[in-house]
Amino acid sequence: MLGRAILIAVSGLLPGHALADTLVALHTMRARTIVTPADVGLQPGEVAGALTAPEEAIGLETRGVIYAGRPIRARDLGQPAIVERNQIIPLLFRRGSLEIRTEGRALDRAGIGETIRVMNAASKTVVSATLGADGTAHVAP
Repeated sequence: MLGRAILIAVSGLLPGHALADTLVALHTMRARTIVTPADVGLQPGEVAGALTAPEEAIGLETRGVIYAGRPIRARDLGQPAIVERNQIIPLLFRRGSLEIRTEGRALDRAGIGETIRVMNAASKTVVSATLGADGTAHVAP
C-alpha cells in the first residue's frame, strides 16, 4: 500500500500531469457583454473545451448569458458586433475586374470576419457574406 501511495505522489510531480487552470466567469455576464479583465478569473482544474487564459476572452463579446463560476468556452464568445440586425450596410461582390456594389439589410448581428446573411435591397435576394472591418459585407464568388 505504501509503494502505491508513493507512486501516486511521484506521478503528480511528473511533467504533463499537472492540471491546467480553467477560465471562469467571476459574475453573471449577460449576452452581448464585452469581456473585461474584471469579468474573468482562473480556477484550478481542467474542463474540456474551456478556455485557459484570460487573454483568450478579454475583448470578445458573450453570445449568451454566462453564469458566475461557470467555465467559459470558445463557443460562448465571439467578435464584438459592428453590425446590428436590420442595419443597412454596403454589399460588395468582386470577381476579377468585375465589382458590384449595392446596399443590403443585415439579417443578423455580426462581428469582423463573421459570416452574415444580408438581403440585397434591390433584388430582395438573401446572400451570405463575410463582414469586413469597415462594415462592408463581402460576397464570395
